[in-house]
Amino acid sequence: MPDISLAMIALLCLAALAAGWIDAVVGGGGLLLLPALLLGLPVSTPAAYALGTNKAVAIVGTTGAAVTYARKAPVDVRTAVRIGLAALAGSSAGAFFAAGMSTEVLKPVIMVVLLGVAAFVILRPAFGTAPAPGPVTPRRILAAIGLAGLGIGFYDGLIGPGTGTFLVLALTAVLHLDLVTASATAKIVNCCTNAGALAMFAWQGTVLWQLAALMAVFNLAGGTLGAHTALKKGSGFVRVVLLTVVFTLVAKLAWEQWLA
Repeated sequence: MPDISLAMIALLCLAALAAGWIDAVVGGGGLLLLPALLLGLPVSTPAAYALGTNKAVAIVGTTGAAVTYARKAPVDVRTAVRIGLAALAGSSAGAFFAAGMSTEVLKPVIMVVLLGVAAFVILRPAFGTAPAPGPVTPRRILAAIGLAGLGIGFYDGLIGPGTGTFLVLALTAVLHLDLVTASATAKIVNCCTNAGALAMFAWQGTVLWQLAALMAVFNLAGGTLGAHTALKKGSGFVRVVLLTVVFTLVAKLAWEQWLA
């Protein structure tokens, strides 16, 4: 455990609380949690410890949100787990290729995709407001496993930021879910990918368990509260948060690409 002041620990716990809420509503909590850890830990601390601790904290809030959603939202847990296992495989493959690929080349592409997504959501007010009638076809489930599982899982291992948001969008588009149900399904998928990543970081010994345990309590509270908020407010509220997170992610990537 590095030497961190009580004031900084308090700020990290507040960041974990806010990140848990954001992540439960629409994904993207890592946009807040990981930078907070990178800034809050001593400069001499290797970045791998921030990444490992981030996963140890995030998996608790994600699991709490997933349980809350599963109890009250019409989630197909079997389909979500199948997508999650595919995402776990995709994430492992992405992490394997990440070492030999420059993410700087991909960031502008990601920004264009995100802006296109934002334009689509703005121009299609009905997107994600209600589920499609009738059962989901096996063909769409396979498409979701390929896109949301293998594809976005690969992106998670390769780059990472905004994975939860991409999952919500993909699940809404492919499975014709409403945004609340898509957020609920994305949480179960995230549990699978986070578990795989955490196992790897734990094996490498790059998790600050004491700090993670404290922050996880706040992240769990934020995740549970965020799930309740999304269920209560509905898809319209999730849509607003979704657009906010998308534009924040674009700004973050642009800053890293051209200004940092």
